[in-house]
Amino acid sequence: MTKLSVLDQTPVIHGHSTADALAATLDLAQLADDLGYTRYWCAEHHGLRGVSNPCPEVLLARIGSLTKRIRIGSGGVMLPYYSPFKVAEQFLMLEALFPNRVDLGVGRAPGGDMRTAQAVAAGSYNRGDIFPQQVADLVGLFNGRLADDHLANGVLLQPQIDTRPELWMLGSSDFGGLLAAELGIRFAFAHFINAQYGHRVGESYRERFTAGNETTPYLAAAVFVICADTDEEAAALEKAVDLRRVQMAYGLNMPIPSIEQAAAQHYGERELAVIAREKSRSIIGTPERVTEALHALQERFDADELIVLTVAGSYQARTRSYQLLAEAFDLGRSD
Repeated sequence: MTKLSVLDQTPVIHGHSTADALAATLDLAQLADDLGYTRYWCAEHHGLRGVSNPCPEVLLARIGSLTKRIRIGSGGVMLPYYSPFKVAEQFLMLEALFPNRVDLGVGRAPGGDMRTAQAVAAGSYNRGDIFPQQVADLVGLFNGRLADDHLANGVLLQPQIDTRPELWMLGSSDFGGLLAAELGIRFAFAHFINAQYGHRVGESYRERFTAGNETTPYLAAAVFVICADTDEEAAALEKAVDLRRVQMAYGLNMPIPSIEQAAAQHYGERELAVIAREKSRSIIGTPERVTEALHALQERFDADELIVLTVAGSYQARTRSYQLLAEAFDLGRSD
């Protein structure tokens, strides 16, 4: 049985408020819990009008209180901004509240433009070079094995509990895969960012994996998907995705386009070239087409799990997409 999970960026669709986006996230998390998805991850972004969650650790506390079974986690925390010790405390607290349900996914991207990154970091954002050590620190903090000369060695890490969050590396290049392999942690490749050679990154991760937090490698592929009841509905939803890709290519900081906005949009040759270039990053269609494509991608990656990101031109369409996927993959079936 294929494991499917959810990655939620808490999108703000044109004509809606941040309050609407947050409410939609809470509703979707509860639905995913009921439908049988494996985990529900929240992404961290800063300074972007189209997505509205700068602090996944806060929203996860609310999601955990509203759900019963599904794992909850960050997809991910942008670690270069923060103290690994403080991040460990935050996610240990979540684990204390929701035992055996918490994932800590970490990444090194700024999650926004560079000026915003400097504001978040309270100075120059040039800390990607310390990211490998930060992740290693998290591993050491969670397993209680820090170097003797480490600043946090011997410091009481609170809350004191017996279980630990699952630690994940997130990435869209071989950098993250190789670091995850070296540290012996789980790895999620962002196919929705880089659709070109992720399976090769996955191969290297598995080949070079050294037992650490995990005894065996575990690979997930994060994929952009919209599933619709009909080809006509899928085409209308794809137009909104196309418009979003064009906006991003031009550096426009705007809410997610609505279906109505997209239907009225006209493009020149340059915009059409952007749309064509970005098509491989999305899987959009009816359940039959989407299911076939996802099975093929899972086989290509040899992925243990697929993490589905759906950003659509309406919240109703996003909800329906996850419902159709759950039905197509028999997620509600108990084995």
